[in-house]
Amino acid sequence: MQDRIEKSVDLNAPIARVWRALTDHEEFGEWFRVRLDGPFVVGDISTGRITYPGYEHLVWRAEVKAMEPERLFSYTWHPGAVDETFDYSSEPATLVEFTLEATDSGTHLVIVESGFASLPESRYAEALRLNDSGWTAQIENIQSHVEY
Repeated sequence: MQDRIEKSVDLNAPIARVWRALTDHEEFGEWFRVRLDGPFVVGDISTGRITYPGYEHLVWRAEVKAMEPERLFSYTWHPGAVDETFDYSSEPATLVEFTLEATDSGTHLVIVESGFASLPESRYAEALRLNDSGWTAQIENIQSHVEY
């Protein structure tokens, strides 16, 4: 059973620029397509509304786990939580980690989401499918956002 999704990209942007795009809640919202209620704070729950067309009815909810400047930003959330009538809070969350490394031409960004194997069997395959395609799109979004 697959437990993780991993995507990576080499960005033609300095690490400070990529870090800001990941951790400034307004910039994150622009490329990720979510209107967040406030800044990311380690240990706090980040909330907001999805702005991606067709998903505007969904709430964003993630617990910020780590913010190690220009190296690691991570949070937990409930993947594939697209049924607004269902309470996902009793289910295990997955961990999303953005890891940055400076390169000669900019920044190497790795996105890993792990913990899928602990999801209920009834949601596992769909959550994995949705988030795998979602992270492919988000790689393109952040690349367009940070590469001027």
